[in-house]
Amino acid sequence: MQQGSQGLVELVLSSENFFDFLATIQFLDSVTSYNSDQIQSLVDLTTELSSTQEDLNSQLAQAETERQNAQDVLDSAVAAREALQQQMAEEQAAQQAEAEAALQEAAQSEGETFQTESGNTATVEVPESSTSSSSDSRSSNSSSENVNWQSDKDSFVAQWGARIDAYLAGSPLAGYGSTFAAAAWDYGIDPRLSPAISAVESSKGLYCAYSHNAWGWGSVSWSSWETAIYAHTAGLASGYGGYLTYSMAQKYCPPNAAAWYSSVAANMAMI
Repeated sequence: MQQGSQGLVELVLSSENFFDFLATIQFLDSVTSYNSDQIQSLVDLTTELSSTQEDLNSQLAQAETERQNAQDVLDSAVAAREALQQQMAEEQAAQQAEAEAALQEAAQSEGETFQTESGNTATVEVPESSTSSSSDSRSSNSSSENVNWQSDKDSFVAQWGARIDAYLAGSPLAGYGSTFAAAAWDYGIDPRLSPAISAVESSKGLYCAYSHNAWGWGSVSWSSWETAIYAHTAGLASGYGGYLTYSMAQKYCPPNAAAWYSSVAANMAMI
């Protein structure tokens, strides 16, 4: 307080007159006010910077949490995919083993007869192979891998229609190759499966217990081969997976699944 009073006295004494003193006081007041404003601005800026830093830290923490969550989801998806791939590989290996066992069993009775699902009698057939001792090569000719789905429908029907027509030549189903192929495309099944089943169950439509029922499907009748082919193809897609497997044979012809599987595979290999 004393120091402040001395400074004021010195200011009065150094002033030439009252107006000079008043002008000096006003100047000092404006400087003080300016400095106060600057200090307040600095305080406000510091507060704003602190708040911005807190928001940034919060956003960084949230971003890290979201990144970790995304990583967890990705890791879970990868693990699920790997588990599914493993399961599919195991199932494929099991199906292959069943198929090989069925072919080996059928080979023991090749040339003998068995009762089909239609009630007809069919001869046990085994797919031909370049190596007679290899069941792998015997089953490869009827594998679904032999069907190429990369083409368009017209090309698919043209290719398989001609092959099926050649296979069905001279039978009641002759000339319906394109119908079999088009239905197979529409329902996504192996185009050889339905024609091959017709060969085993009814000698390609020659012996049908019910009208146009060449596949031994219960007591169903149809009005035309075209209607029957589409109906049978749709049923294979929805109820049997659309491809020849031993489990499919067990479902289609339970009493003689091995002989039926081998005989259908042999006929598919001919197409």
